[in-house]
Amino acid sequence: MKKVLITGGAGFIGSNLALKLIEKGYSITILDNLSKQIHGDEPEQTSPLYISVKDKVTFIRGSITDRELLQNALIGQDVVVHFAAETGTGQSMYDIENYTAINIGGTALLLDILANNRQSYHVKKIVIASSRSIYGEGKYLSDELGFVYPQARISSKMNEGNFEVTYSGVNKPLQLVATDEESKIHPSSVYGITKQNQEQMIMTVCPTIGIAPVALRYQNVYGPGQSLSNPYTGILSIFSTLIKNGKDINVFEDGLESRDFVFIDDVVQATILGIENEEANNQIFNVGSGVPTSVITVAETLIKYYQSSSQINISGNYRLGDIRHNFADLTKIKQKIGFSPAVSFETGIKFFVDWVNQQEIKEDKYEESIVEMKERGLYK
Repeated sequence: MKKVLITGGAGFIGSNLALKLIEKGYSITILDNLSKQIHGDEPEQTSPLYISVKDKVTFIRGSITDRELLQNALIGQDVVVHFAAETGTGQSMYDIENYTAINIGGTALLLDILANNRQSYHVKKIVIASSRSIYGEGKYLSDELGFVYPQARISSKMNEGNFEVTYSGVNKPLQLVATDEESKIHPSSVYGITKQNQEQMIMTVCPTIGIAPVALRYQNVYGPGQSLSNPYTGILSIFSTLIKNGKDINVFEDGLESRDFVFIDDVVQATILGIENEEANNQIFNVGSGVPTSVITVAETLIKYYQSSSQINISGNYRLGDIRHNFADLTKIKQKIGFSPAVSFETGIKFFVDWVNQQEIKEDKYEESIVEMKERGLYK
């Protein structure tokens, strides 16, 4: 299976995956709309991600929702890696129609084409980029009840500065544990809902049409090459752009909220294992570092490595739709296909900072994104 279509393949993960697959002898086709939010105003001239792949792949510019374009892109492909999607939890809470049309509609169209034109295509596997966002809050252990899955936090509590999750009938603090693939699915954002829907459609439809599905639930992916101009996704990029513009960092809540940050090279390796390994077929896997890191730690580490005088402002502000904690249990992916992350957070941050220091300073659009959320009552 040497011919691979990567939808959204000019993005951060997709372009890195494409380059690694090319090294391994694959023939790559990319379908991507070169979104302005990710690639800038003149992407074909200025987007580093696009430029890194444009002469090495068959590139098709357009939307995943364009039936004719997608039909043509699928011709001759052995594998589809489906990255094309709108991303970002905060933005999804008001750009609802667009997120639904692209994420759910694009995936539905992909499957519709393959299901109704079986003789025209010989796609053998689809790898879907799912997300940790489908879990909502992570998995917790209660002394009284055992494992529990808290619902979205209540504004009235967060307004008082109480940011930790609670669970009905439990009075003692909950203990955060790693979220495994059997954990409850209860997304707290429109983005999470669309990723859940994408995953479910792929895992449900593909086996009925002779295609092996693989779902990879990525945690927070970071590393050299990620967009520094998109104020809606990636706190490492957002914080770095603020620092480079000489501004202070606004940390939401109390700074103790945590995420699982996984380095881009590890994500690419996990994805290739999903493509190449038959043991991955019909399986769902977490892809992360397996380690929770607090947001305040991220901010402090970036300031240290940038040798910056920027200050950290722990604001107590919060965004509706954000979770408190989540980190991946990697037991299944290690046992089934042999994936173990190789890059620690400390090492990965050094690689990322070294790369950012070589880039042109990007315009800070963070305040614009905050204003948008405030206007819609999503930022408190």
